[in-house]
Amino acid sequence: MTAPGVHDDVRPKPPVTERRLHPVTPLRRAWAPVAVLIGWAVHDPDQAQRQLTRLTTTTLLIALAVLVPAAALYGFLTWWATHFAVTDSELRIRTGLLFRRTAHIRLERIQAIDVTQPLLARVAGVAKLKLDVIGTDKKDELAFLGEREARALRAELLARAAGFAPETAHEVGEAPARELLRTPPRDLAIALVLTGATWGALAAALVVPPLLWFATHSLWTVLATGVPLLGAAGASSVGRFVGEYDWTVGESPDGLRIDHGLLDRTHETVPPGRVQTVRIVEPLLWRRRGWVRVELDVAGSSNSVLVPVAPRAVAEAIIARVLPGVTVPPLSALSRPPRRARRCVPVWWRGYGLAVTDAVFATREGLLRRSLALVPHAKVQSVRLSQGPWKRVWRLADVHVDTGANKTVTARLRDAEEAAELLRAQAERSRTGRRDARPDRWMA
Repeated sequence: MTAPGVHDDVRPKPPVTERRLHPVTPLRRAWAPVAVLIGWAVHDPDQAQRQLTRLTTTTLLIALAVLVPAAALYGFLTWWATHFAVTDSELRIRTGLLFRRTAHIRLERIQAIDVTQPLLARVAGVAKLKLDVIGTDKKDELAFLGEREARALRAELLARAAGFAPETAHEVGEAPARELLRTPPRDLAIALVLTGATWGALAAALVVPPLLWFATHSLWTVLATGVPLLGAAGASSVGRFVGEYDWTVGESPDGLRIDHGLLDRTHETVPPGRVQTVRIVEPLLWRRRGWVRVELDVAGSSNSVLVPVAPRAVAEAIIARVLPGVTVPPLSALSRPPRRARRCVPVWWRGYGLAVTDAVFATREGLLRRSLALVPHAKVQSVRLSQGPWKRVWRLADVHVDTGANKTVTARLRDAEEAAELLRAQAERSRTGRRDARPDRWMA
């Protein structure tokens, strides 16, 4: 007999199916024991060299015969012990060979899912999923999945996060994207050449090692200093070119999609509702060409670059997609600090500026490398006023705006009375902005 209010057609939930990663994953994880030995050798090279000189050829062959199968077995067992499953409300990732760990990632808290393909992964036809989850600093990941499986799983998770029913989420597929921008490699190369950081790192790498040699005549000192400097110079030029090669920005219902990379290909998604701050960076040598760089602060995400280099008009059009209804204030609309600010910051006080519109709190800083930060009023978490003893003498104050990305944007060297009024008015604008803000959910 059926109890009142209980229907006969109540269907039990289907069992949760656990899946494993791609079979190529053990090859990646088998390197862990080898990496431990390499780390020991780098940490204590003298001891490692003494131990190697004591080993005979037979001993080395026996060691390799033991190490290679042990590494392969370790990779296989860790792969065998790793499972993941998608339920109605969460993604479960179970890992650990000796110490078990199960991550329960609620779907509604997923805000970005990036697909990355290192060079060898592209050759093998596999990809890695990286998940940005609200409230966590470290990204959970699934490495590796087949390329098609990774994209299908990403689309399913985003559909679930957007509120689609579990039985239809896998049929939604990846949302179509419309290309907004593609950075030509030539423009990217010229922009890097015209960046002061590139020349500064290269000059340090060429000048410091010879000076150390004349001062110490120690080859180890020169190498210990010169190699990191050369690495920094390469990272600021060649490394950035390789990483930002073929930078493409597209628009889709689940956010702005960013694809980039020459060797390692990365597919990122920026949900506009989670963007806290947009920065327009204009290096000195870029101004003649009218180029700018657009950077982001995204709550709970590591995505930090939206446009590596583009004409200002194109960059502002893309910013309008990230911050709907926002118009970038022109330089003429930015008010400078009062002239007495030069008593606190000589010369550089001219680089500071402030503009408050109906939509954003905008501040500028820098003379050689200008940076204009735009914070929507709805993203302001708190407003603070600071005034040191020297600034009190000259009736100046700084107004700090804190965002949800744990970052701060500051209007520096403002008149004290103006700063107090700005503090009061910004608190009210933030309350009104949060009340009228659009939802942050996927595909909303």
